[in-house]
Amino acid sequence: DILPAAERTYLLEELNRTAAAYPSQRCIHELFEQQVQKTPDAVAVVCADERLSYGELNARANRLAHHLIAFGVKPDQPVAICLERSPMMVVGVLAILKAGGAYLPLDPAYPSARLNQVLDDAAPRLLLADAAGRAALGGDGLTGVTVVDLETATPAWAELPATDPDPRALGLTSRHLAYVI
Repeated sequence: DILPAAERTYLLEELNRTAAAYPSQRCIHELFEQQVQKTPDAVAVVCADERLSYGELNARANRLAHHLIAFGVKPDQPVAICLERSPMMVVGVLAILKAGGAYLPLDPAYPSARLNQVLDDAAPRLLLADAAGRAALGGDGLTGVTVVDLETATPAWAELPATDPDPRALGLTSRHLAYVI
């Protein structure tokens, strides 16, 4: 022991005492929405030269979530997402959660055969993708699944409401799936 007992206790126990009450009845996206209310202009995501504030990220995710809801996304339903790491990936995951779906992450760097095996096993009806995701999945991976292209210049959801979808109206609770791996 190179530290006195009191200093060791302080460093290892007192400074690491991080237990906090967690609102277990709230969905993860509802906790995010609370942060949006507190700091809407604070930077939430940075990727290369692109920055999104909490307010911008929330608005984009809400518009996409309303689009996914219109596609029939329901609680516990897997929704695949296969795109390069980018702010749009964060928007996509958050939108899936807001719509009630369980996101199924697919890394476009993985081999096509593995990605297609995961798709076959999880059987999502919906896939959020960019060019890299579509290329990684190939033609076989896109059969039997509706693809929502997240790279379109003017997306179909651009004019949808930026308001938070109501999780209770969707029948969504903290007991539903958030993701599938």
